[in-house]
Amino acid sequence: MNFTLLKEFFAGFLRTRRIGRHFRRLALLDSLPQTDAGGIGRELPQTLSHSLVEAAHSDPAALLFRLDSHSDGLSQAQADQVRERTGPNEIEHEKPLSWRQHLWLSYRNPFNLLLTLLALVSFLTDDMKATTVIGTMVVLSTLLRFWQEARASKAADALKALVSNTASVLRPGQVRAAEVPIVQLVPGDVIHLSAGDMIPADCRVLGAKDLFVAQAAMTGESMPVEKFATQRDASVVNPVALDNLLFMGTNVVSGAATAVVLATGNATYFGALAARVTATDRAPTAFQSGVNTVSWLLIRFMAVMAPLVLFINGYTKGDWMEALLFALSIAVGLTPEMLPMIVTSTLAKGAVILSRRKVIVKRLDAIQNFGAMDVLCTDKTGTLTQDRIFLARHVDVWGEEADEVLDMAYLNSYYQTGLKNLLDVAVLEHAEVHRELQPARNYRKVDEIPFDFNRRRMSVVVSERDDHHELICKGAVDEILAVCTQVRHGDQTEALTPQLLARIRQVTDDLNEEGLRVVAVAMKEVPPTQDTYGVADECGLTLTGYVAFLDPPKESTAAALKALAQHGVAVKVLTGDNGRVTAKICREVGLEQQGLLLGDDIERMDDAELAAAVETHNVFARLSPAHKERIVRRLKAGGHVVGFMGDGINDAPALRAADIGISVDTAVDIAKEAADIILLEKSLMVLEEGVLEGRRTFANMLKYIKMTASSNFGNVFSVLVASAFIPFLPMLPMHLLVQNLLYDVSQIAVPFDNVDDELLRRPQHWQPGEVGRFMVFFGPISSVFDITTFALMWFVFGANTPAHQTLFQSGWFVVGLLTQTLVVHMIRTPKIPFLQSRASAPLMAMTALIMAIGIFLPMGPLAHYFKLQALPPLYFALLPLILLAYVALTQAMKGFYVRRYGWQ
Repeated sequence: MNFTLLKEFFAGFLRTRRIGRHFRRLALLDSLPQTDAGGIGRELPQTLSHSLVEAAHSDPAALLFRLDSHSDGLSQAQADQVRERTGPNEIEHEKPLSWRQHLWLSYRNPFNLLLTLLALVSFLTDDMKATTVIGTMVVLSTLLRFWQEARASKAADALKALVSNTASVLRPGQVRAAEVPIVQLVPGDVIHLSAGDMIPADCRVLGAKDLFVAQAAMTGESMPVEKFATQRDASVVNPVALDNLLFMGTNVVSGAATAVVLATGNATYFGALAARVTATDRAPTAFQSGVNTVSWLLIRFMAVMAPLVLFINGYTKGDWMEALLFALSIAVGLTPEMLPMIVTSTLAKGAVILSRRKVIVKRLDAIQNFGAMDVLCTDKTGTLTQDRIFLARHVDVWGEEADEVLDMAYLNSYYQTGLKNLLDVAVLEHAEVHRELQPARNYRKVDEIPFDFNRRRMSVVVSERDDHHELICKGAVDEILAVCTQVRHGDQTEALTPQLLARIRQVTDDLNEEGLRVVAVAMKEVPPTQDTYGVADECGLTLTGYVAFLDPPKESTAAALKALAQHGVAVKVLTGDNGRVTAKICREVGLEQQGLLLGDDIERMDDAELAAAVETHNVFARLSPAHKERIVRRLKAGGHVVGFMGDGINDAPALRAADIGISVDTAVDIAKEAADIILLEKSLMVLEEGVLEGRRTFANMLKYIKMTASSNFGNVFSVLVASAFIPFLPMLPMHLLVQNLLYDVSQIAVPFDNVDDELLRRPQHWQPGEVGRFMVFFGPISSVFDITTFALMWFVFGANTPAHQTLFQSGWFVVGLLTQTLVVHMIRTPKIPFLQSRASAPLMAMTALIMAIGIFLPMGPLAHYFKLQALPPLYFALLPLILLAYVALTQAMKGFYVRRYGWQ
């Protein structure tokens, strides 16, 4: 047995509800009342609403003074003092449970309550042995779960620390803003915000440039709202309608700002609203619904069969109290008390293994969704490609080398303060341009017009001399051409005619065909008469040329795509990039293009047309965030289990819409918050490993469910037959409980079992109806050999009177336990067990141990204590024949079942 893996597993044991508590901010936001901006403010406490309005209308200097802060922020010592008073920046539902609450939750489940009832009945009937056995089961189950979840809480905190978000905080005397964990923010901290940042607390804007914030989760407003440093309308008293307030849980779409923190944790707008609603889990996933369906199938089966056993035994034996105890024991035996633990431990084991492979699982159910995924939607940059873009060409409008174009692109990237993407980084790597231009000495920044996903361009305005300003704009070719009226070639400038436009498009198309990503550069000179510029100023520009970038494909991409295809996962590329570049990269990595669809095409499609198109196309380019989300939703509506991998602001809606959202640790805050899985390495190879681990996890869970369902059905059928024809109980309640306990213990190693390669080749989905059919097919097989054992004990060994019932019960106890344990190996694979498919060492060892204990109990010194007795030698001569016949019949039935229904 791999004790290192066992130790690591228990250390990393994570339950879905506990770990979900740490990452539920967005889920909670989704559950908040969605009203218009005018209505939601009335749900705030009056004191909080008043303080927010007062802060919004205060003079910045007075506000900072009231917060004991300064324009350059709090010192570390001041921040620590404030934190002692206000506490960490967390909302209340994220705080850990007390140990008493945790212990109660560990105990409180229907199965423990049922066992407790049975123990109480045993105690009242003076059956202290049964009381002790049942009580021990309850105590051990509760304490084990309590211990595992306490360890899980620490593991969850460690995982959370790995993906926790930070804020850029000003500290006096520091040149650069410090990256501080959001949880450490305090009122009075001055922070920098830029595109992609989550708003970490309630803040007042001190300075802003084209700041747009998405606060739909708070107010229901579908469009981002612009925020300013001042409140324009002094009569506004609704906090969310104020121009200069930012709220925890919203996010910056574009622009930049400096803001002071007003409130943190429970004192925030978000905290006040969160206190008014219950933090609930997400809507049940297909995985959760499948587990619940199977659980209730078994519980309903128990609810029907236990009263039937009570009636038959009470009527035929005349001892209703003993019949009641026996029926309750049957109820316990039928109760899938190990199902929650097996499911959770299997998921936890998968999370531990994935963590070794640089995959952090935020939500345990996502592991099974990994295995069920049959469509993976992914971006192009950094996934198919190396995510290491370098500047390959800088050319004029006709494709000839031009240093002037590189100079303008450099100034644009150097002076912009928004989210610098990889293209900007590639431009800024040209240190020789910096030395030549010396921007700090020769240029002065006047203003900037930040990038947004609708314009797909950004501009800076610089002053080289005092007699004019230069507006330098770079962005997507089509969007730049839309605001250009002239073209410059060398020293010549001419009007942009349709003929020139066609020639320009030919040049850019040729660059795209080479696999280069083309960014156009344009400019215009304007008089130095204004200090503030906006989108309206992006007009009448002169196209000067292009900077072209190369992002080579990853060497591992082709192999990863091939592996995913072999495992039944279709890969679809969703990108905002140029269609030609995307198609070229797809060809290079071996992704056979089944059709290219552009964002403009999607815009013209209704849902029915798009639903058909997403089935036949696998490359989608020039997409907006709304397009990506819409594609994912259409795929889900078509019956697919969809994964989406993204790391940008524009990926957040699709990440939330997908069955499994996948992001990376270097992603923007909002993308990491929306994801279910965080990759520490942006690689499709890592995803392939996750898919396989998800399928192993699902296969092992399904093994236990099938074993439990078929064994329970067979046992109850055998009990009904024995109760109807035998003048004593075929097994005492204690025997049933001990047998059930031993069988459950043998299942503990199921999460560590091997899985046949054939079961990993295709996505696995929950099919609750399959469980019922499987139960009916395989359950009665064990009953055949139970009845054979009854006949053997009755006719061969003479155990046919109440005086010899202990011998009868001992004989069935051993056969019942051994066949139940053997079924683990029979049902874990459609192949021939032990020969074509071998269980893992932990499972082999555990089942062998339980079988040995099952034989030892009636034959050893504890037999009297358990009301058993030693069996004759002839019994053990016949026992192997019974077991071999059981194995042979089960294998024959498996062959018939696989041919007719297949094997999941």
